[in-house]
Amino acid sequence: MVQGEALGDPASRPGDADGEPVTSVIELLPRLRYLRFPVGNAYLWKDPDGLTLIDAGLPGSAPLIADAIRQIGYQPADLRRLVLTHFHLDHVGAAAAVADWGDVEVIAHHADAPFIRAGATGPAPDLADWERPVYDQVMSHLPAGQMTPPRIDREIEDGDDLGFGDGAVAVGVPGHTPGSVAIYLPRRKVLFAGDAATHRGDGNVICGVFNVDRAQAAASLRKLASLDAIVTCFGHGEPLVDAAAVALQGAAQYAPSSTGHDGRPAKLASVKRHERVAGIRMQRDYPAAGVA
Repeated sequence: MVQGEALGDPASRPGDADGEPVTSVIELLPRLRYLRFPVGNAYLWKDPDGLTLIDAGLPGSAPLIADAIRQIGYQPADLRRLVLTHFHLDHVGAAAAVADWGDVEVIAHHADAPFIRAGATGPAPDLADWERPVYDQVMSHLPAGQMTPPRIDREIEDGDDLGFGDGAVAVGVPGHTPGSVAIYLPRRKVLFAGDAATHRGDGNVICGVFNVDRAQAAASLRKLASLDAIVTCFGHGEPLVDAAAVALQGAAQYAPSSTGHDGRPAKLASVKRHERVAGIRMQRDYPAAGVA
């Protein structure tokens, strides 16, 4: 999915004189870089032993990632691992090319790994009424052709240590896809949310859209909101670099669930109104889109 400047018309993205997209490389922290692609985002984390890449963009993004790595004073061969948050094309499209750069460990959740290895579309989303026109618009802008399926070197599950970032752990967040995974660095209070949450162009954070299981996605958002994150990096939309937990907690209040935290009925009218407004804003703000 695409959003705001970070999710909107590719023409609004940085480009060269011929209109070709160029990746913006933005420092969020001394060890963290944000790669803003024409569709979606990826992130680079720096450790003394090399780099970790979170997601790999659409097919054809490998040269953009390599250029971003050189911009920060490294070489593609310095990449040590690639963590894929889920199987969608705008997150795994260039994974095979990136994996060929050298000693790169490719990591994905065990529930999504079979779809990634097969280059398969995986289960279809269970769309709310307001999502359908947005989803149709998104799908119409997907690039033609097939991606090259990457290998997966390591299958992970909730709670696994990922070997970077002073103790990064996998956080299982099923719902967007069966094996969606977020990454949390508790010592750094940095969260990579994948598409379990989305930062809209109007500045609000919402539950990720186009989910295979909406109730499960809402539960996963509440799980992320329970973390003490200061910085949160999204698959779509600008990162939050301060008080991210507060924004996630606010989003969790509107997560589409039939019951509240204590088992009482949630305020469904407020939730439906929030979803309806979100749909209107997405249709308005995102005339061109990528896959969520």
